Amino acid sequence: MLVREMYEYSLLYEDSTLAHSLYHLLAEKKISLDDDLSKIDMKQANHEKIAELVQKNVLGIRKIGIYSLKMDKKNFVFIYAGSEEEAIEFYRKSFHKYPLNCHEYLLDFELTRGNDVISFREMRREFERFPAVAGYFVKGESTRLA
Repeated sequence: MLVREMYEYSLLYEDSTLAHSLYHLLAEKKISLDDDLSKIDMKQANHEKIAELVQKNVLGIRKIGIYSLKMDKKNFVFIYAGSEEEAIEFYRKSFHKYPLNCHEYLLDFELTRGNDVISFREMRREFERFPAVAGYFVKGESTRLA
């Protein structure tokens, strides 16, 4: 696997430490995008500098997950948020009550929307601000997201 592929992966999957580590090594010209990943020596990295880059978040990585919050016996809302706590707080402010429970889903979970199948990861690209409501689900009905 090439550095380029791993760098793209780290950005796509919001792996901040890996992305900033590769960013640092690329900026210091200790590696190139076309290098084979197996030949990289992480001892070349300045780990204090990487920690500083991660802390400053120079790549602007904000991990956003998808959470299912139970509204009542049959109704659920899916919310994109940075954490379970953020999803619950957004729910509380939006619906003026607490959810019955909150569970994180995998972003790669696929669901039917209209006549298409889409993953939560793909759907997230449609949003600019977070937290945000992705849609609603009614238990006992089809697996479509409203």
